[in-house]
Amino acid sequence: MRVEIHGHRGARGLWPENTLPGMSRTMELGVHALELDVALTADRRLVLTHDLTVSAVTSADRRPITAGDPLFPYVGKPINALTLAQLRTLDVGVRLPRHPDDPFALTQVPMPETRMPTLGAVLGLVNAYEAEGVRLHVELKSDPTRPELTPDPELFTELVVEELDRHGRLGNAAILSFDWRIVSQAARLAPDTRRFALIELDTLHWHDDLGDDIPAAARAAGATTLSPEHVMVDEALMAQANAAGLDVAVWTVNEAALAARMLDLGVAGIVTDYPDRMRELWRERGLELPTPVGPLKPVGV
Repeated sequence: MRVEIHGHRGARGLWPENTLPGMSRTMELGVHALELDVALTADRRLVLTHDLTVSAVTSADRRPITAGDPLFPYVGKPINALTLAQLRTLDVGVRLPRHPDDPFALTQVPMPETRMPTLGAVLGLVNAYEAEGVRLHVELKSDPTRPELTPDPELFTELVVEELDRHGRLGNAAILSFDWRIVSQAARLAPDTRRFALIELDTLHWHDDLGDDIPAAARAAGATTLSPEHVMVDEALMAQANAAGLDVAVWTVNEAALAARMLDLGVAGIVTDYPDRMRELWRERGLELPTPVGPLKPVGV
């Protein structure tokens, strides 16, 4: 039986999320898939970030890109109002101590002076590792209720598909979004690439005519996999997903007991901030473990 471990934002519980060093270490630990988030900058660059505005939890200002930059400080500003150069001045390697209730601050290894990477940089990193066994799960951050912060879904999807194709990754990737307009665009632009319809209780109102069968609605939108918040997963949802022909990848599951319940329900993938914990559970259950990748060899070796 193959059930997959998907590293959430790399492995947010262990290393800084959506960063190159975090992705490197997650691949070396061993996951079936690396999940990451992308947004679009003012100069139409694809960068890794979970939020549509610069997060004060994961980002810290260091300096303006030029003296007197009127947009500085950048923390709190919309991603789509800032250029890649401005965003690259941020330190995204330390979760800030002014958030003492943040559970990941207790378990995440700080990596000061880490910079926000582009999607292309991550794809280059994965290719450098020759990590053919690791799928890239690219979540496009889009909120239809906040159009001022959100790129055009068609353009956004086109740019991501083009970048994946440029790096030879369309066949070993998945496109994810809570905004199912993007799922539909991905079905049109990259019909052979997996497409995950993300869903949670807080964003159900984004979708018209969901009815009583969310998996059927996701399938109609172009999804190949349903990816629900774990509180939504029960026997009824699993039965509907099976009837719709969709696998279920549940998020975000960090405790072994909850993961065990999800496995018993028949999910095909578990998205987790702690792939190390899931690997222990996989060993206990005799499930197929993802093979660690790397580490990278020095140049010339």
